[in-house]
Amino acid sequence: MHYRRLGASDLRISEVSLGSWLTYGVDVDARRAKACIDKAFACGVNFIDTANVYGRGAAESFLGEALKDRPRDSYVLATKLHGDMGGGDRGLSRAQVFKQIDASLKRLRTDYVDLYQCHRYDPDTPLEETMQALSEIVAAGKARYIGFSEWPAEKIAAAFAIPGVARFVSSQPQYSLLWRDPEKEVIPQCKRNGVSQIVWSPLAQGVLTGKYAAERPPPSDSRALSASGGPFIERWLRGGVLRAVDGLKPLAAQAGVSLAQFALAWVLREENVASAIIGASRPEQIEENAAASGLAIDPALFAAAEAIATPRRR
Repeated sequence: MHYRRLGASDLRISEVSLGSWLTYGVDVDARRAKACIDKAFACGVNFIDTANVYGRGAAESFLGEALKDRPRDSYVLATKLHGDMGGGDRGLSRAQVFKQIDASLKRLRTDYVDLYQCHRYDPDTPLEETMQALSEIVAAGKARYIGFSEWPAEKIAAAFAIPGVARFVSSQPQYSLLWRDPEKEVIPQCKRNGVSQIVWSPLAQGVLTGKYAAERPPPSDSRALSASGGPFIERWLRGGVLRAVDGLKPLAAQAGVSLAQFALAWVLREENVASAIIGASRPEQIEENAAASGLAIDPALFAAAEAIATPRRR
């Protein structure tokens, strides 16, 4: 496993990291989920990402139990706030920042998180209020660093223009061969401000593993047929997208790697990407994906992949 510095922080995180959206505490049973955690650490993964809204606390509670016997300084832990937690608890107001960090820390069984992220932008709360509250939890030692997910470039710039507050070190956008929108504005804005990308869905909900095909139904045990995952993957199961993914398979074979490894290596070719977050329901998936770290792929193969994939997003 290779490691990269996270933005302007002193954190070094694994190029492949483990997420918990739609998996741990929700769709994957605890025994298998714990096996995935153990395999991730065995493969050199040191960055674990979650959010309060994943299972409305269930993912954090699972991770709190799964990680409780590991030395706290042996892994980098990130969570998020913004999503609807019920009872009117949502957003990035000062009250929510303080309430949600304490609730997350309790579920995670830790005194601090290494990275606390704004899951989305909150147009109903003044940005200055959010940034001041985040700065106070950093000063209190409850979070070492702060980040954001899916913020537009102009809001990123506005946050950095506020004086005397903690500075973001990470951005968590969707980014893959099939979804390159961050390249337009977000990545350039982040490069100017010492912010790294921690990307989600680098395998497009598993479509870039090659397990789905246009001419046959999804595998019976796949996320596409699950109640929680199905709505999110539906847009990638269109015939044009799946045929494009089929066109990527010979390129991965030429590189001598699996399609998943090829797709992850493509994401990691971008120097502003610190880590690619994977989801896994089986330990062997983690082992395969972790092997994408440090791969040297011919740039010509990546260029060919971009030519195939980019026009086929829809």
